[in-house]
Amino acid sequence: MAKKISKNARLAQRAANAGSGKDHVKCVKSIKDPITGKYQYKEVIIHKDKVKEFFGAK
Repeated sequence: MAKKISKNARLAQRAANAGSGKDHVKCVKSIKDPITGKYQYKEVIIHKDKVKEFFGAK
């Protein structure tokens, strides 16, 4: 039989992986090419705190 893991052990394990993926988001920005007029899409996975900087920069 498999042993059951206690709730406290699971919380400690989750805290150890705190910086893994939940703090990152995928952002898609459309950029218009001035010569052809076509749009290109830039996809980036960045940290939540950097989202405004990503969309604010030209």
